Amino acid sequence: MPRIPGVRNRLKDTPVNGQKKVLLAAPRGYCAGVDRAVVAVEKALERYGAPVYVRKQIVHNVHVVSTLEKLGAIFVEEVDEVPPGSHVVFSAHGVSPAVVQGAADRNLFAIDATCPLVTKVHREAVRFARDDFEILLIGHAGHEEVEGTAGEAPEHTTLVGSPDEADTIVVRDPDRVVWLSQTTLSVDETMETVRRLRARFPNLQDPPSDDICYATQNRQVAIKKVAKDSDLVIVVGSANSSNSVRLVEVALEYGAKAAYRVDYAHEVKQEWLDGVNTVGVTSGASVPEVLVQELLDDLAGAGYGEIETVQTAEEDLIFSLPKELRNNSAGKTDDRALGGRNRT
Repeated sequence: MPRIPGVRNRLKDTPVNGQKKVLLAAPRGYCAGVDRAVVAVEKALERYGAPVYVRKQIVHNVHVVSTLEKLGAIFVEEVDEVPPGSHVVFSAHGVSPAVVQGAADRNLFAIDATCPLVTKVHREAVRFARDDFEILLIGHAGHEEVEGTAGEAPEHTTLVGSPDEADTIVVRDPDRVVWLSQTTLSVDETMETVRRLRARFPNLQDPPSDDICYATQNRQVAIKKVAKDSDLVIVVGSANSSNSVRLVEVALEYGAKAAYRVDYAHEVKQEWLDGVNTVGVTSGASVPEVLVQELLDDLAGAGYGEIETVQTAEEDLIFSLPKELRNNSAGKTDDRALGGRNRT
């Protein structure tokens, strides 16, 4: 991803009592599913030429989307906006069977960039619906991932949007219920929702494995450790990125005196730094590292040049690209078939 043009070092180095430093959370930024999805669009543009259409934002980050648009990607809300016979990429958040059928009806060449961890949840929904369970889907109404998962079994799915909603929902058979969740939620809030559901429905079944993805959990664990020692936490991420918004909430819950989300470094306000010795920094799972580096550069100009990395986990997971993109035009395995972008 290119660096961001703009005014550099606009933040002032104002005096504080004590030493200034940055606590830099790790892991942060791109996860394997985001890496796979973004590279999929880049490879599709290389292979088939512009335009390549993408249903919804490929990942929830304004910089990633604008960068891909400059390369020739066209983002649409629904497949009926795509000219018949064109190439279309499904975003990392997944789609319902109805969307897949809609693409087929328009004779579109569809490339599915759904994160494999989201696909896992889809398969769980299909299996539990087949066994006539009612699925209590913990997630946010209107989020693409929730719409895709619910679309696998709409007649068997009830959305639970918060712990409070768990106290009021009605089910057909309390002995045949299972919970699934959106992959990018707050771990703590999700477990509280499950606890309250189980208090009402003691026979509530768990999914075969944790639905909240490893990257979401790892980033929340890291910011919990950073937050307790931070006067201010800055999360790089977009407003429609569920996991980025959660990081702000988690930081405040675990001890940060203040926490804000920004898309770009230039959005940081000078007054946020008043009296601040320690700034915690992290980024959501759809954020390229260049945006974090821009923030660190600006903070260094304000006197926060000392950086201490707070590492709570190592991530080495890589997902294969969609099968249509694993070989190059000559039919040989592409050197980026496994994604291939370094992540922190």
